Amino acid sequence: MYTPNYFKDEDLASLHRQIDNARLATLVTFDETGLQASHIPVLLNAAEGPNGTVSGHLARANPQWKALASGAEAMLIFQGPDAYISPSFYAAKAEHGKVVPTWNYVAIHAYGRPEVFSDPERLLRIVSGLTDKHEAVRSEPWAVSDAPADYIQKMLSGIVGFAIPIERLEGKRKLNQNRSPEDIAGVSQGLAGSQDPNDQEIARLMSQGESSV
Repeated sequence: MYTPNYFKDEDLASLHRQIDNARLATLVTFDETGLQASHIPVLLNAAEGPNGTVSGHLARANPQWKALASGAEAMLIFQGPDAYISPSFYAAKAEHGKVVPTWNYVAIHAYGRPEVFSDPERLLRIVSGLTDKHEAVRSEPWAVSDAPADYIQKMLSGIVGFAIPIERLEGKRKLNQNRSPEDIAGVSQGLAGSQDPNDQEIARLMSQGESSV
């Protein structure tokens, strides 16, 4: 990922927080069949390995798990909020007019060599962990144990698990750090007035000074 120095996020705690908050990851692999990608929820174990380990599962019918089993490097993409930046937001527009549109966004790429497994107990831990994480916001959370045990075992036989120890992380927080304080303030104010949740989140990150991360 092309990342100029002023857009780099190299703070491990920040990267882990963004990974944990992501709703879906894009899993990208390459083998003799070419590039493959799947969009899946994953779990981060921040304490496992120097950069953490990401775990998840694929349908057994999804051929991408065979690419994972080859031991080749895989990439996980975690996309954060993003926003179109109009030149009209910049203070520089009124000064000299030498401005063009851009896009602000947050993104993380994680790379590692996967381990693939079909052990039912390990698969159950992943499925239960994912369920508990995303059901936690509900007033009456559903749990995997609410379903009949024999049904769950049958469903587990239809998936393949993976764990990817993160060997390297690339974090990018493109929040106009290369612009003047006046331009940054103008963008933040302009986005804050939008009704789009992504625009508002980018404005929040900028106004909190996180553009300096």
